[in-house]
Amino acid sequence: MNISTVATEPNAYWSRPPEEVARQLGSGPGGLEPGEAARRLADIGPNALAPERALSSLRLLYEQVKSPLILILVFAAVVSIAVGEYTDSAVVLAIMMTSTGVGFWRERGARDAIARLRERLTIETEVIRAGAQRRIAAAAIVPGDLVVLSAGALVPADGLLLEATDLHINESLLTGETFPAEKRVGPVDAGAPLAARANSVFMGTNVRAGTGRALIVSTGKSTAFGEIAGRLRLRPPETEFDRGVRQFGFFLTSAMTVLVIAVFAVNMVLGRPVVEALLFSIALAVGLSPEMLPAILNVVLAQSAAALSTKGVLVKRLAAIENLGSMDILCTDKTGTLTEGVVSVAGAFDWTGGPSADVLALAIRNAGLQSGLVNPIDEALLRDRPVVTDGKLAEIPYDFVRKRLSVVVGCDEGARLITKGAVEPLVAACARLPGGRLLDEDARTAIAERFRSWSEDGLRVLAVATRTLPEQPRYTRDDECDLILEGFVVFTDPPKATAARALVDLAALGVGVKMITGDHHLVARHIARAVGLDGATMLTGAQLDEIHDEALWSTAERTAIFAEVDPNQKERLILALKKTGHVVGFMGDGINDAPAMHAADTSISVESAVDVAREAADFVLLEQDLDVVRRGITLGRNTFANTLKYIQTTLSANLGNMISMAAASLFLPFLPLLAGQILLNNFLSDIPAFGLAGDSVDPEMVTRPRRWNVRELRRFMIVFGLLSSVFDFATFGVLLLVYRAAAVEFRTAWFVESLLTELAVALVVRTRRLFYQSRPGRFLLWSTVATGAVAFALPYSPLAPSLGFTPLPAVLVVVIVVITVGYVAAAESLKRAFYRKDEPVTRRVGA
Repeated sequence: MNISTVATEPNAYWSRPPEEVARQLGSGPGGLEPGEAARRLADIGPNALAPERALSSLRLLYEQVKSPLILILVFAAVVSIAVGEYTDSAVVLAIMMTSTGVGFWRERGARDAIARLRERLTIETEVIRAGAQRRIAAAAIVPGDLVVLSAGALVPADGLLLEATDLHINESLLTGETFPAEKRVGPVDAGAPLAARANSVFMGTNVRAGTGRALIVSTGKSTAFGEIAGRLRLRPPETEFDRGVRQFGFFLTSAMTVLVIAVFAVNMVLGRPVVEALLFSIALAVGLSPEMLPAILNVVLAQSAAALSTKGVLVKRLAAIENLGSMDILCTDKTGTLTEGVVSVAGAFDWTGGPSADVLALAIRNAGLQSGLVNPIDEALLRDRPVVTDGKLAEIPYDFVRKRLSVVVGCDEGARLITKGAVEPLVAACARLPGGRLLDEDARTAIAERFRSWSEDGLRVLAVATRTLPEQPRYTRDDECDLILEGFVVFTDPPKATAARALVDLAALGVGVKMITGDHHLVARHIARAVGLDGATMLTGAQLDEIHDEALWSTAERTAIFAEVDPNQKERLILALKKTGHVVGFMGDGINDAPAMHAADTSISVESAVDVAREAADFVLLEQDLDVVRRGITLGRNTFANTLKYIQTTLSANLGNMISMAAASLFLPFLPLLAGQILLNNFLSDIPAFGLAGDSVDPEMVTRPRRWNVRELRRFMIVFGLLSSVFDFATFGVLLLVYRAAAVEFRTAWFVESLLTELAVALVVRTRRLFYQSRPGRFLLWSTVATGAVAFALPYSPLAPSLGFTPLPAVLVVVIVVITVGYVAAAESLKRAFYRKDEPVTRRVGA
């Protein structure tokens, strides 16, 4: 038996009896034996489009050395060996290997931390193995498995239906169809296109209503979704942070290329040896580049993800951490976020408003017999109440157009349709009242007033209606007409006590909150006012349909509440807010939230959410509370702030030093620093830079969203780079004009000075306050002190001759310290001028 050919052979599985396909797959009513499933998993591989292999230590090391900068250094070292420059090549290779080793060590720790977090976020699926139902990771599904499907579940692989009860599956991912496809058991034509295979389920789709049991036929890349994804080579959309890194990298690469070519050409014109000029030019490029940025990014993101997990936020996609920090609008449903999420039945009433046990009994029976996703309304109806579970003949599942659900039960007259749903559309489908009275305009007006009164009190109301029908083979939405309005069930879900404070705290962080809900607009307005949202600015789904996209861009920005909206309207709102330049987050936990979550810049779900919502989310909250989101935003901003610190440190010191060296090489009779000395300087300065990953962040840096601004980074680089060059040239003047320093003494003194100034400026630019008013992280502080001590000690160490250094006179050491202190003072003054537009922020924190 060749399992892998079942899906692709000419006699397609969807056209054959399920028993025949199961027999060929070696499966039966009790599913596979665990041992057989394990063997198949080993043979076929994980059920994933691109099986995610753990990044081995060897692969991680390769990732460190495959950088173009590293490869250029290797090439330059090989050229040095070929022409007999063994000392230079040895120094270059030693520094390169040490730098790579440090990056490897830190990234391996980050990799292990992320692996531990991902284990907590695995999507699981209900399967039947050895006759018992159990939950296993979706990646462990194999052909021949029996999968149990229910509303809210993701379909883990392609399969053939063995059972289906009112099963409706959203296949828009594959077919583009807006409405869920109804599924049923039984062969279809062998030539049927995917959209017409009513007896099949497909990987990547999700169950909207009903239940089913499917025999898995194809997994991973062999599925219909896998074949499409393989052809298109799909990539995740570029995030705001990814775009910023890419733009910054392009800008810096351009600057490096120009510098290297110009310096190499000039040194060749001056008649310097080719290898010496080549090594010097490449070392300048390496000195200018933030080559530790990928490693530091991985470390800072991994540390942030670990920190978020301790605060109740599990991270699924690391790059989204910065997006969470830069988010300025959060869209959320109300249930469980702004309200307690514990829905309770407040009463059941007949159409006149009088208490009615019969109406409650009908609603309970509807809730107990429906096979769709268990929701808070049905849970409230069934809580501590007896349920009649027999007599069901059929079900017409809920959808977001009808906004109702019907079950059909047997009765003496044949069959009885019991429907519950949103008041306005269900009342519109009713023609009569109990006793045979017509539902006339006077009755409709009285019902509308009663419904308005309940809604204005923040109560959610469902209508209940019935109809007697003859028994028939099939019941559809068309049978939901000429209904008898039995009455109403009223529910309460009070505002969460912490919601108002959480909204205030989010506003203080520069994050506006918008409520997007499918509930009635009066209920939404009541809850909004109770938690402090602007209840006056509201749009309903019907109003949204009348607004063109261009008008919605500005309207959505000014509106705080969106009520009675469907899933497609949620997605449209997210896209409109993004169009006006906002970084938008969406918090959801239901089937209807998935489209909006995919559209948002950052998406948030909860651990108890349906599979399709958790799969779409970038973050999964262990607790459904806005304060957890606030903590996540703060950590995301800390992450972004610390990333920028490294870049600004690199730009402010490295650029100035490299430009100074390039300029000095034009008029000095010798190179200002040897290639190995440049690389050593760069390596030593990068050790404290790793401390920026866990550095403390000033409170004012997280009070508002911050985004990439390549123009400001360019201005920062020029301004602070020029300042660094001014002090470099001052050092040159002292060394050449006062001390008449020879080549080796010049290089030693300038090495110490340039390393000290780079270490010092990191402590200056890491904060917008005066540097001594903002305490750095422990690792950053002590690694800076230790590296500074190494800078002073190297010229006197046994390594000095091989590195091209010589001991410095005490007076010269004092001069270097004085220049460094002057540089720190100048950088502080320049920093205040550079950030003058933010002076109110600085004054507020007492700088």
